Amino acid sequence: MSDRPWHRSLIKTGTRLLLGSARAHFQDRFPGLSLVRATASTLGTVDYRGKPVARLASASLLRAQAGDEVSIVGSGPSIAGNELSGLPPRTAILLNGAISLWGGPIMAPLAIAVEDERFIWRHFDLLKQRVSDQTPCLFSVEVLRAICEIDPGFLRERTIVLIDDIRKPYGVRRRRYDLIETFDFALRDVASNAGLSFDPDRGVFRGGSVSVSALQFALFCAPKSIGLFGIDISNAQQPRFYETKGSMAASGIAQAEARIVAHFVLARKVAAERGIAILNFSPVSALIGAGFGYDDRFSPSRSA
Repeated sequence: MSDRPWHRSLIKTGTRLLLGSARAHFQDRFPGLSLVRATASTLGTVDYRGKPVARLASASLLRAQAGDEVSIVGSGPSIAGNELSGLPPRTAILLNGAISLWGGPIMAPLAIAVEDERFIWRHFDLLKQRVSDQTPCLFSVEVLRAICEIDPGFLRERTIVLIDDIRKPYGVRRRRYDLIETFDFALRDVASNAGLSFDPDRGVFRGGSVSVSALQFALFCAPKSIGLFGIDISNAQQPRFYETKGSMAASGIAQAEARIVAHFVLARKVAAERGIAILNFSPVSALIGAGFGYDDRFSPSRSA
């Protein structure tokens, strides 16, 4: 399948023309998707074309399952050079194509995270083959709707946690930054235009990569350390570790490099204030230039 079906491009354009830029993101749920958000004390719901297809869980469920270590595992080319079998069970949040690591070398992830529907249209079979019913799935509105278009049955009996965009939240007009800056659960650095949410159930800052959203969930879990694998950014024009040159999907990561790095720099500052270490295990990451030193403890040479 293509990255995005032609009908989605038509809906995206039509929604912007009819509703304007402040509500253009309503196309993420159109047609047929309806959500009721979860809270720390109540489950939410996912309906598609008037029928219930799943329940939404709070991010608190993820925090309850997390321990002292949380790892964010991306699909950058460098991931092939990591010895991941040493990761403790239920510590890894697998992003996009890193889901293919499930079952070996990563046997029991903490969660998976997908926020771009193009990954669903291209790799939905990967989710069906690898994702178990018991592992939390962090999905955006557009991803939930795309899955419902393909196979709503996939969502039944799964634990779904919503990745909601704090700037363009489900069912609400696009928010101005001056409003967001009044939220007691959000922090924004005006100079770098980076932000962090300390309550993912109320939205996260999306920063050009699903790794930015996953980082906010990881901080919410309050571990002692957050490890970064395959968050390369700087070599996004190379095939991801699970791709070949002929099967590469288009990536906007390189164009968003400064934006992504700015969010990680802000997160490092906040994490340090909370006694959380953020460790970079990619030797080629753009984060190294921003002061994230390379930790080689998961390199094959160290594991030998």
